This record gives sequence, structure tokens and C-alpha cells, in this order.
Amino acid sequence: MNIDRILKIFVPKDHSFFPLFESDVQNLVKASELLKELVGSNETADYERLHKNINDLEHIGDEITIKTYEQLNKSFITPFDREDIHELTAHIDDVLDTINGISRRIFQYKPKKLMPIYKELAELIYNAAKEIESAIDCLNDPIANKEKIAKACDRVSAIEHIADELYFKGVSELFEKEEDTKELIKNNKILELLERCVDEEEDVTDTLKTILIKMA
Repeated sequence: MNIDRILKIFVPKDHSFFPLFESDVQNLVKASELLKELVGSNETADYERLHKNINDLEHIGDEITIKTYEQLNKSFITPFDREDIHELTAHIDDVLDTINGISRRIFQYKPKKLMPIYKELAELIYNAAKEIESAIDCLNDPIANKEKIAKACDRVSAIEHIADELYFKGVSELFEKEEDTKELIKNNKILELLERCVDEEEDVTDTLKTILIKMA
């Protein structure tokens, strides 16, 4: 057992991270809700309004990320390994950045019509965000809540598999039916980002699984 693990047994842990994690994931859930609303609309005025709101949430996420890193730099004892705190925070930030990227492209590209499959993928992004929120709510006592966290992570993995299938289905339909080259390029890029977003949510849960393994 290394000295850091020994210290964690006998020295009180810094619990200031948990409110930051909770704020971060709550912000992520809000952004995923707005994404669902955005892809459910075909009004360009909605694109601008909802992108602005998502962009504002992305800036809030950046502020939380900075605060978390600052707290990490000044904390002697952390609730779990420093690299895992850094990685967890970075992965949540990645998901929020991608949601913002999706909304930015819809707003700027202004596709003539949003593909119906966007709604299904956005719903999966939201569902995965809620599972991440559920897991992070249990992080204050990961040993006692190990099963709950693990099950939430497994559900995100299942969501990611569904998203992969939807992505390939969407790409197939796009190349089969879309004759306008510009619209094909626009929609293909949006599809790629929607699928990537779910991949990045699985990255968050992979870090949570690593935390559970280390604390076992």
C-alpha cells in the first residue's frame, strides 16, 4: 500500500469536490434537455435561441471545470485519485462541448430539414446524462453505492450500443435519400457529433468504473 492510500485511511477527506461534481452533471443534464428541444424543432429562430442557451451552459461548465482543477491543486487529501478527478471532470466537459458543437452546427448550417433520427439520438444523450447524474449522486460513498454506480454505468454502455446502431442507420438513410450534396455534408457532420457525444458519455462512466475498481 503506497503512502497516499495510507494517508487516505487516516486523514479526513476533502468533500468540497462533490458539490462541484453535482453542479457539473446537473448543468450537463440541462444542456441535454435543450438539445432535445432543439432537434425537435424546424424553426430557425429556435436554433439561435436554443444554441445561445446551450452555449451559456457550456460557459458555466467551463467555470465549474476551472474551479474543480483549482480545488484539486490546493487539496492535500482527495476523495479518490487525483488523476481520476481530473479525468472525470475533463470527460464531462467534453460531453458538454460536443452538445454545444451540435447546437452550433445546427444554428450555423441551418439544414433544410433535421433528420428524424436526431430526436432518437438526442433522447439517448439525455438518458445517458441522467444515468451519469444518478451515478455521481452516489459518489460521496462509492463503496456503499458501488452496485448503483455500476448499474448506471452499464446502462450508459447499453445506450452507447443503441446510439451506434442508430448512427449507422442514419448515415445509410442519408446517403440513400439525400441528393443535395450540401445538405448531405451538413447532416452527416451533425450525425457524427451526435454519435460522438454518446461515446464521450461512456468515457465518463469508464472513469467512474476505474474509481470503483481502485476503491474496492
